[in-house]
Amino acid sequence: RRRRRRRRQREMPAKKGTAAPPKEGGKKKSAPPPVQKDGAKKKKKTKRNYSSYSTFIYKVLKQVHPHTGISTKAMSIMNSFVNDVFDRITSESAKLSRYNKRNTITSKEIQTAVRLLLPGELAKHAVSEGTKAVTKYSAATVKPQKAAASS
Repeated sequence: RRRRRRRRQREMPAKKGTAAPPKEGGKKKSAPPPVQKDGAKKKKKTKRNYSSYSTFIYKVLKQVHPHTGISTKAMSIMNSFVNDVFDRITSESAKLSRYNKRNTITSKEIQTAVRLLLPGELAKHAVSEGTKAVTKYSAATVKPQKAAASS
């Protein structure tokens, strides 16, 4: 909305009584940089919608090794690793749901995909942690039962 208003203000003709500056022969002059007044706020940069797992990776790192830090480059590598593993799991679970002629990916497909992708003990731990997380989420979002169903 603000951009539209600014565009309209620029396109609108000057008010009566104010003289427009004379135009020079086709040359465009760049506007001088705005002078900042005391107490005036700087224009904020708009944040790009970029999701990453860096906060969660950092929390896990602090749980495992409290005195260890991580560089930006290493965090970027870990973030791409997590994205890659999630992509593999989702594509494998999508294939499984297509094989079973289902349109919905359920926790069963996710578990099977994890068992197929991750080796041995790592798959067992991942499945148990995933089950624990789903149970915790389900307990937190309990739907109220209908009165007619219980009687």
